[in-house]
Amino acid sequence: MNDNVLKLTAQSWGTDVLKSEKPVLVDFWAEWCAPCRTLGPMIDAVAQEFAGRLVVGKLNADDHPEVSAQYGVRAIPTLLVFRGGQVVEQRVGTLSKGELSRMVEAHLTPALSTAR
Repeated sequence: MNDNVLKLTAQSWGTDVLKSEKPVLVDFWAEWCAPCRTLGPMIDAVAQEFAGRLVVGKLNADDHPEVSAQYGVRAIPTLLVFRGGQVVEQRVGTLSKGELSRMVEAHLTPALSTAR
């Protein structure tokens, strides 16, 4: 994981995900999961690309099964996008970097240049 990716836990979930003022991309993963390892570099790249506009975190599904169960995560990797504490998009399986970027970009707040 790079510095732009939070290591999420059941204890930090409320603060880091549900109360975040920015959209949050959560990667449910496990160390034994080969597709999760394939997706890892794309998660890191998206975290860097959208730094400051998006919070990116990884939750080890084996270490925090209660969070996985709460959101109905039955297969990994599963990606959830949260806005305002609510799930606004969910994908299961690996995505390309482009697909991942488009997925999160749809949920980012547009620049406020038109707010005058």
